[in-house]
Amino acid sequence: MAAKFQKPTGAFVAASWAALFVGAIVFLIGLWNASMQLNEKGYYFTILMYGLFSAVSLQKSVRDRLEGIPVTNIYYSLCWFSLLLSVALLAVGLFNATLAGSEKGFYGMAFLLALFGAVAVQKNVRDIAAHKADSPLGADEADAA
Repeated sequence: MAAKFQKPTGAFVAASWAALFVGAIVFLIGLWNASMQLNEKGYYFTILMYGLFSAVSLQKSVRDRLEGIPVTNIYYSLCWFSLLLSVALLAVGLFNATLAGSEKGFYGMAFLLALFGAVAVQKNVRDIAAHKADSPLGADEADAA
């Protein structure tokens, strides 16, 4: 039996996009203004991009499994490993950084907000697509309803 998903509310969609953009942009603004070497900035930027990609990939593979779409165990495991690795790499980098505790907290919270936003946005994209596909109305009429 296929799972039914409700269309997310406009407020939740907006909050999800806001969480993604606020988290990522604030993290990037912090990097831009940071007085650290360029290679350190590159490290944190790469961790942000890797974390966002792995969070979206994990959410997609979890959702695929839920909907009965085959996902290999190796890919599913790699998604989990990648997400946990990105969080661990950020934590190790911040632990060893010569930053103030408030700066470390700033980067950690912005990173986690961006990851949450990425997962929520991916969920909303899938829910909206499923709602449009299941709607007896056309896709345009489903949006208007």
